[in-house]
Amino acid sequence: MSFNRFDSKPRVNPNKGKTPPLELKTQVQYVKGVGPALGEILAKNGIRTVKDLIEIFPRTYEDRRSGVKIKDLKLDQLVSMKAQLIKVQSIPLGRTSRKIYDITLQDSSGQIHCKFFRVPYKGYFDRFKPFQDIRVVGKVIDYRGRLEFHHPDLRDQDEVIPVYVEMEGISSFKWQKLIRFALSEVMKNTDNLSYDPLPKSVREKAQLTGYFNAIKSVHYPDKNKYSEYLELRSPAHRRLIFEEFFLLETFLFSKKLGLQKENSPPYKSFGELKKKVIGSLPFQLTNGQLNAIADIEADFVKGHPMHRLIQGDVGCGKTLVAFVAAVMMKENNYQSCIMVPTEILAEQHYKNAINYLAGHGLTIALLTGKTKASERRDLFERLANGQIDLLIGTHALLEDDVVFKSLSLVVIDEQHRFGVNQRAKLKAKGASPHFLVMTATPIPRTLSMTVFGDLDVTLIKELPPGRTPIQTRAVFQNKMSQALDFMKQQVEKGRQGYIVFPLVEESEKIDLKNATAEFERLKTEFPKIRWALLHGKMKPTEKEETMNAFKNKEFDILVSTTVIEVGVDVPNANIMVIEHAERFGLSQLHQLRGRVGRGEHKSFCILVMGYAVNEESKERVSFMRGYAADVLTADPKLEKSDNAFIKQHLQTKKHADLG
Repeated sequence: MSFNRFDSKPRVNPNKGKTPPLELKTQVQYVKGVGPALGEILAKNGIRTVKDLIEIFPRTYEDRRSGVKIKDLKLDQLVSMKAQLIKVQSIPLGRTSRKIYDITLQDSSGQIHCKFFRVPYKGYFDRFKPFQDIRVVGKVIDYRGRLEFHHPDLRDQDEVIPVYVEMEGISSFKWQKLIRFALSEVMKNTDNLSYDPLPKSVREKAQLTGYFNAIKSVHYPDKNKYSEYLELRSPAHRRLIFEEFFLLETFLFSKKLGLQKENSPPYKSFGELKKKVIGSLPFQLTNGQLNAIADIEADFVKGHPMHRLIQGDVGCGKTLVAFVAAVMMKENNYQSCIMVPTEILAEQHYKNAINYLAGHGLTIALLTGKTKASERRDLFERLANGQIDLLIGTHALLEDDVVFKSLSLVVIDEQHRFGVNQRAKLKAKGASPHFLVMTATPIPRTLSMTVFGDLDVTLIKELPPGRTPIQTRAVFQNKMSQALDFMKQQVEKGRQGYIVFPLVEESEKIDLKNATAEFERLKTEFPKIRWALLHGKMKPTEKEETMNAFKNKEFDILVSTTVIEVGVDVPNANIMVIEHAERFGLSQLHQLRGRVGRGEHKSFCILVMGYAVNEESKERVSFMRGYAADVLTADPKLEKSDNAFIKQHLQTKKHADLG
């Protein structure tokens, strides 16, 4: 047999020139229409593979089966309308080969033209026939004195359209095109179709559809079940939501098991010093505080690091519980630290710690961005030598120069204000330290069990004696004058208050009231009231001077931004007005409201909403109006608000970002 290559015919590779089918793990830049440049933008936003791409889910759905009449069209209106295609005319553009396409549409009320100066692809108009009914979606513009569409979206059938979040120039239509192409290519490869993150037994028990059925369904919605898709309760959405929580719970459970295998430093004594500190307090601890201390004490002797969340309303005494935990550490010759989000709050905690603990032999230090270099060097040296028992500070605690001799308790106040890496870096400064996080953000029980599945939860329900619930009311802008009159009445009784705005100064992009302009207006309108202004652009010394003057009753009303969200404690302040309350998240609203109700006086919070408020914002404000201190309950009224909390606390889809 001859093997001479010249004696045989050239072989033909049947796959030459063909792109291999996409796989879930294929880099997104190899999807048709993406390429290296767009692929880099997508990767920067966490979309690196085909799987990441097809898991970009629609933010809502648009029903294009109904629409307006041509005679009712208005300039700059974004519309969806049904019309009859009369003709497609191509007009040469000068001496070039380029053409303008003019499409004439009509319905029972009149005619309108659509112009295309370029076409999405060759043969774009071939799919349409004369006098065919089509769907037109686009913005109405004025072109040489008449209303027209330019480059609208033309479809040959009525359907429900997925709408995606636009990102860095990628329109919803572009997302749809990329995702649908990638999905169709992936599903051509039968090897891919066996993939499913959920075990078969779990799917069958929960009666859930398969992964690819769900993915395809959310991107190709059933037009006969529009309301199900719009409300995210279709079988596909149910499956994907279940998957997210299943993977989240699996991750948290494995994390909790890992913590239980770690060894914490041994503890021998929780006796005399703790009793002395509690006994010396000028008030009695509530049952909730005592129960929290008992939970922490039980955690310390288990032999593995504590991982506990203390949740309670603003002013319920969570910080004092953390102080007692630090006392327990001191009894066993270990160090503690408390990290908080703002300098104001750090200074407040430091002063309280000195007041309650310094007389019992604890050495307490404060570290913030304002700490001078000479003070830092001395502090770092004493910290490394074990001469500091409790260090309180802001993000400054994360600096590499902060080295402990025997850190055994890490406390983080308002933990949602810190990232995963920040929390992990602070914990790494000790050898398997105990971890205590505190939050005043209201969390319904079901969500708490889900998001904080790796944490044991302690709820402090009671407020200290003398504290009264804050009366909360939501109103629209037209009631603002009445709110100011009520505030004036409180000032005349000797009380103080706050007015909070979302912006410091006027913005060209956002039509909202701002603190600076309103401060000037209010001073003129109410000249007998002593007004003060506080915002984040002020120098630290100016902010401190303003706050101290307000605490000393030199001002009646403090006009502010969210800089007062945490750490401001003025017992005489009993009224809070929040302008454009719909612009704030649940956590912010709750923290802001917590600036009042800290003394013996009956307190009020007025949430003022703008008129352009959506349903989600209304839901947030409505929840705040009805919320009481007992949050981790099975109260159906609270459980209904889980959806709002999920949006607040689970901003990203991926579960791996939990620390």
